[in-house]
Amino acid sequence: MVSPAIALAFVPLLLTLIIKYRYYFVLFYRAVLVRIWKDCVTGLSREERAFQYVLTNSTPGDPDSILDAFDYWCSKVEFISNIGPKKGKILDRLLLEQSPLTVLELGAHCGYSTVRIARALPLGARLYSIEMDQGNAAIAEKIIRLAGFDDDTVELIVNPSDEVIPRLRSDYNLERLDFVFMDHWKKCYLPDLQLLEEYGLLGKGSMIVADNMLFPGAPKFLRYLRKCGLYEWKIHRAMLEYSRGIRDGMAELIYQGIK
Repeated sequence: MVSPAIALAFVPLLLTLIIKYRYYFVLFYRAVLVRIWKDCVTGLSREERAFQYVLTNSTPGDPDSILDAFDYWCSKVEFISNIGPKKGKILDRLLLEQSPLTVLELGAHCGYSTVRIARALPLGARLYSIEMDQGNAAIAEKIIRLAGFDDDTVELIVNPSDEVIPRLRSDYNLERLDFVFMDHWKKCYLPDLQLLEEYGLLGKGSMIVADNMLFPGAPKFLRYLRKCGLYEWKIHRAMLEYSRGIRDGMAELIYQGIK
């Protein structure tokens, strides 16, 4: 049995760890524990609860209203890992600078980033959004249509990205992607980027933006960028969405082609 003196000796270390990682403990509580409890109490998924809130607290056909409702729910009610308003402004600026006509989103989740991208596109542009989870895709579809975007502007594709990317040219008549936004499983970032290269879907000047570079991170993706020589790239540093004290960032890549 551990003596009280030895146990007391660990108290300062324990307090130090709690203070140092307090923001991560708060995130774990909001993202995991609250979710499990509310899943049991409501019988609804977190994404369904978010949709119900947005539906009753936003204006149909108004993308800004829908994003504001999402941001309030994610910051005050339950945590969902959307890009959020702060990193979202970086994405908005990059879209404005690029003015892309053909956009691919990898990971629609609830449709937050889909709406954010779609509202920034020029007239005649089209967004192809891939989401592998059927439940999330159903919510995203409702959010996208609630925001006022039809199939001519946003096409939601429900399948794994590694199955869709090889068929983008044959099934969707896509010759080149002007802009790609990655916010799906971080382990898929590198293989999906390499698929885009392999199938010739990137042209010189194509932009790829990848979220969550620092938390939870995509180290293999970053190592590839450093070594491959195919991209000019940089990290836009920011804080994790709807959180305090957790550093994150988005990668901005400009494809230079094979040298």
